[in-house]
Amino acid sequence: MNPVTLPPTELPLILEPGKPPILLTPELPDLVGARAWLSEQRAAIRTELLRHGYLLIRGLPIARPEEFAELRDILVEQRAAYKEKATPRSAYGDDVYSSTDLPPAQPIHLHNENSYTLDFPGLLIFCCLEAPEKGGATTVADVREVLAALPADLVERFREAGWLLTRNYHSHVGLPWPTAFATDRREAVEEYCARNLIGFEWTGESGLRTVQRRSALVRHPVTGEEVWFNHAAFWSRWSLDEEVLDVLAMTYGEDGLPFDTAFGDGTELTAEDVATLNTAYDTATRRESWQPGDLMLVDNVLSAHGRDAYQGGRKILVAMGEPVTLQECAPTVRPTPGPLA
Repeated sequence: MNPVTLPPTELPLILEPGKPPILLTPELPDLVGARAWLSEQRAAIRTELLRHGYLLIRGLPIARPEEFAELRDILVEQRAAYKEKATPRSAYGDDVYSSTDLPPAQPIHLHNENSYTLDFPGLLIFCCLEAPEKGGATTVADVREVLAALPADLVERFREAGWLLTRNYHSHVGLPWPTAFATDRREAVEEYCARNLIGFEWTGESGLRTVQRRSALVRHPVTGEEVWFNHAAFWSRWSLDEEVLDVLAMTYGEDGLPFDTAFGDGTELTAEDVATLNTAYDTATRRESWQPGDLMLVDNVLSAHGRDAYQGGRKILVAMGEPVTLQECAPTVRPTPGPLA
């Protein structure tokens, strides 16, 4: 798959170091004008999204979830589902959700949404209804840049082996399995795991352990560019605060952590490996403080996203669209269920 050449557009993007590209709208007094403007600029916006991996649109008159949903439908041809849930969200209806309901003091590391599933959203759209007093940016990082910044030997290990995700669903930490899989029927979970190449075993009275092997590198289905696409650092034990890791290990055991990752052949990642991955993400990170009405478009294959800690109220919504299958992205390893201990 040869990378494509993107045509130039006439969008007046503001490009500043350390920030995502910003597109200022003309004066739009109402939602009718916003719909018309977005419809006219949609093709150019999607082209610039492919070029940069992310794009912030500023100046839209959005004040309610239903207004966000209305403009979302101009930009998205097909909605995408949120599978194998990992973080709490609030639903606002019409496939609009809170970006996350995790505590404000907890930053969220960069990741590609649902990189561990066999199909995933190709496009994420975030919308600001209430900006925090301090912090709280939705951070983004072009994973083409992340890949280029990683040592060649580490990349080749992941290219050949892929990455392994182990999840332990407990009742009192993280999401319990009925929430993650949106069913309280064990048979439905077993059927889902079988269809989606996930190894599983029931633990105790209410626990579940899953393991899945996935490709760490893929190619974008439109541009053909190879990218770093996984949760290997995000869910590694070495990305946890030391105190948190100690408490979880004491409570659930070394093999019972809610999340952990490894190379796809089962070889453990070292703290140095994960530090190298996180440094590459940090180098590629861009951020811009939210303003009410902002839209942030993120190509989920070209860009990772996260969240800074914040103070004050914050209401950021998200919608997902343009589902993509893993097979469309030329994975370097075949997805398989992972080995259970």
